[in-house]
Amino acid sequence: MIITAGIYKGRKMYVPDEKITRPTLSKVRMGVFNALYSLLGDFENKTFLDVFGGSGIMGLEALSRGFKCVKVIEKNFHAVKIIKKNYESLGLIPELQVGDSLKILKQNCSKYDVVYIDPPYQSEIYDSVVEIAENIGKVIVVEHSNELSYSGTRTIKTKDYGGKKVSFLY
Repeated sequence: MIITAGIYKGRKMYVPDEKITRPTLSKVRMGVFNALYSLLGDFENKTFLDVFGGSGIMGLEALSRGFKCVKVIEKNFHAVKIIKKNYESLGLIPELQVGDSLKILKQNCSKYDVVYIDPPYQSEIYDSVVEIAENIGKVIVVEHSNELSYSGTRTIKTKDYGGKKVSFLY
């Protein structure tokens, strides 16, 4: 997996075993950040929270493109090792919280410009995570396979990438 743009463009990153995570494809990552740019403008001084870190690629894409602060949450210890390895390969130290994403989010006091949510597709926690994210994120990005049952007041825009959907709530 390769970082698609910014100061780390072209750098190869490690990926956990596919049984552990489902890496976000480069065309999806590029689409997400293009859409975020149209919503937020410049990424300078912006903050990014990656709720289900996996390999850490979304946070690294955010840093590469100019976000000033990126935080990653991941509970799988094998994935955590990969995240640390990927950040270290770029000379970075991840701001990483290890544990249950829902519990960590409930205890969170910070606000973020972007909250990126990509839980396991078949999990039952989408609604709970989005509900909490509404209180801490300016823009919420959700990667999913089925339709969201979102019932909040935010505008929602969904892009389809052939089986993967990405919804933007703002």
